[in-house]
Amino acid sequence: MSKKITIITANFYPEDTAIGLYTTQFANYLKSNGFEITVLTGFPYYPKWEINSDYKDKKAFYTETYNGIKIIRFKQYVPKKVTFLGRILMILSFNFGLFINLFKLKKTDLIISIVPFTSNCFLGKFYSFFNKTKFWIHLQDFEFDLLIDAGIGTKSSFFKNLFFKFLLKTESILLNSADIVSTISNSMIRKVYEKSNPKEVFYFPNWVSIDNINPSTSQPHPYFDSDKYNLLYSGNIGEKQDWDFFIEFCKLIKPEDSIAITIVGNGGYYNTLRERASIFEFVKFKDVVPYSDLSNLLCTADCHFLFQKNDVVDSVMPSKLLGMMASAKPSIITGNENSEVNNILNNSNGGFYIASNEVKEVYEKIISLKNNTEKSLNMGKEAREFVKNSFSDKAVLDSFLVKINDVLHEER
Repeated sequence: MSKKITIITANFYPEDTAIGLYTTQFANYLKSNGFEITVLTGFPYYPKWEINSDYKDKKAFYTETYNGIKIIRFKQYVPKKVTFLGRILMILSFNFGLFINLFKLKKTDLIISIVPFTSNCFLGKFYSFFNKTKFWIHLQDFEFDLLIDAGIGTKSSFFKNLFFKFLLKTESILLNSADIVSTISNSMIRKVYEKSNPKEVFYFPNWVSIDNINPSTSQPHPYFDSDKYNLLYSGNIGEKQDWDFFIEFCKLIKPEDSIAITIVGNGGYYNTLRERASIFEFVKFKDVVPYSDLSNLLCTADCHFLFQKNDVVDSVMPSKLLGMMASAKPSIITGNENSEVNNILNNSNGGFYIASNEVKEVYEKIISLKNNTEKSLNMGKEAREFVKNSFSDKAVLDSFLVKINDVLHEER
């Protein structure tokens, strides 16, 4: 009899970016290896922050089957404007519906809670406790740390500090309660141990399919101007990125540089950024492309950029980075020198990581790549080779399968 695994996640098929894409892919992988998979999730909403048009008319509690995977959904509240209060209301709505859907589950052998949302861990632990089921937490991000780093809410106060202490203590208790905790970066592993005393921690990084993101099979993408040097940002447009830095960078670009910047994505900061960047004729905003078109998009660009806030030590390796590197094009990334991304980019020699927070230095690096085709080609090749060896889907998922089988066969 096949083992049963339940996944609790905020993002799943048909979402084909970021966490939704990874969770769908590893659920499909487990299904193809003989497991019976059930997913508890909400309605697809990311990255546009609105319910997918194909699901708007569905009932609030809705069950469907995808590739033999049973998906039990609840239509959560999605805020029209992404604010702190809006996110809280969404999480409360999501977990209210999923708590009810928990009781629709048949007995499962392993329950996996994906963070974010951290509140998914309450649901997983509740089910695990009453059904004597193995409990796994997979951390795609430290949700509470993001709130603290972003300074969400009012100015620092006694009550705010007390609230955050409560959140971090709750997080620690949940991590300690799991049979296993997995994370996507080495920095996150260290952070897990700083925050808690877990039973076991497993390195389960994001991955990239080098067959799907492949310059040798890609076609020129219509988003780009072949007469320009094309810089691309593709991903979530949120507060986490340093868009102030981006605006200052754009001010340095001259007409004779013949540079075009294409931004593909959506998110909570999209409308604000589009308005701020409207003064620059060389900046274009384009719709998110389906995963089937992602290789064409990434591989047509001349150079990728990612501007991260310098005052935040990011322990998470952005999922977009692997696609950028697999495209065999160089990347220009800014951020804190202690970031996980800095280690990856330097080890790969696949681009420039700039921690100085100097806009002029970024501009000069991009101009140097534009004027040195051979250097760009070599950096791109090394970036692709690095992710091929370290982050291919087969290597990562095969390791995950071995760990799944170990956990399932351990005595609880």
